[in-house]
Amino acid sequence: MLLLGVPIAYVLGITTVVYIFATGNLTLLVTVPQRLYSGMENYGLLAIPLFMLAGELMNFGGITKRLVDFAKKFIGHFRGGLAYVNVAANMMLAAIIGSATAQIAMMSRTMVPEMEKSGYSKSFSTATTAAAGLLGPIIPPSMLFIIYGVSSGASIADMFKAGVIPGILLGLGFMIIIAFIGFKESFPKEKRASAGEMFRSFLGGLPALAVPLIIIVGILSGAFTATESAAIASFVALLVGLFFYRELKLSQIPKILINTVSTTAVITILIAMANIFGWMLAFERIPQQIAQWMVSISDSTIVFLLLVNIFLLILGMFMDGIAALIILVPIFMPLLPLYNVDPIHFGIIICINLTIGILTPPVGSGLFIASSITRVPIGELVRSLWPFLIASVVVLLMLTYIPSLTLWLPYATK
Repeated sequence: MLLLGVPIAYVLGITTVVYIFATGNLTLLVTVPQRLYSGMENYGLLAIPLFMLAGELMNFGGITKRLVDFAKKFIGHFRGGLAYVNVAANMMLAAIIGSATAQIAMMSRTMVPEMEKSGYSKSFSTATTAAAGLLGPIIPPSMLFIIYGVSSGASIADMFKAGVIPGILLGLGFMIIIAFIGFKESFPKEKRASAGEMFRSFLGGLPALAVPLIIIVGILSGAFTATESAAIASFVALLVGLFFYRELKLSQIPKILINTVSTTAVITILIAMANIFGWMLAFERIPQQIAQWMVSISDSTIVFLLLVNIFLLILGMFMDGIAALIILVPIFMPLLPLYNVDPIHFGIIICINLTIGILTPPVGSGLFIASSITRVPIGELVRSLWPFLIASVVVLLMLTYIPSLTLWLPYATK
């Protein structure tokens, strides 16, 4: 059904129903509606529409534009400055939006034309924008972290804390690639902003910076939960857009709410369908059988994590990250105690793997979004993108085999 192009949510639901009829356990059909509902009945999932609402309010309220201007004034004068600005702006936006595809779509419309005007090739501009979009699901808040936390029972707040250092490392990795290519190809420099322009940009950007700062500081300090931070961020974004920048109009609120609801609906039906699919796997004891098979291959944690990374990178080429996450978490969780792997550490590994899949052919959704917006052919885009993908895999391996990079912040703040 996947090869025929059937939406993944329907694939999961239909497969489960076919399984029930094929095995003759028709009494299980009575339980399916209950399972669909119970899959959604989780307080943590409320963070998804709230963070989406915060992102929509920031886009319409002029906050996104000021974050980009803030980054441009402070680092735009270096060689390859606009490429650095692209990554820095995406790091700031990642603390609000939490979705790679949303960031790639938005920044492809804003940053690629700007970089082209300054003398960068369209393929490199698009590749930089697409790669920087990977920061969306890693720097908190993250939709993938929320879904992993709900599926695995791990603390969503701890997942958010664990994503800070990996997100910074990914951003630095991309900047190193830009510096190397920029030196080789003599990228242009922007005019250095004066001290007055920097100060005015800083003052103008303070209300915009308040939203990601409230989210990160609030969660790290324990002042509020991930879900509460999403509600507070939405409220602050509303106030900033209405009263500070005055670009958000009350007439736009219905459109913002419709955008939020329609995007949330796509994700929530996927979670509901994946819940009954996971229930089917558990009923057949498939996770336990896979666990026994993995243990029979090797009892080494190093080998186990290497096999997991290879498997996830390949899977990410063909499957949507959220769907893969929901399906795989129940399978992998019983294995973690056997290999002495921390669930928070594993959550970062699986989420980064599936995020990289957004930009890997043949089914990388981020590739198609960036390509369709900027009109850069997929083959040309992939050629410009491969250095960024190599940097992503290097950071992934560092995080896999140096757990303290992931776990230091969650345990240090307890």
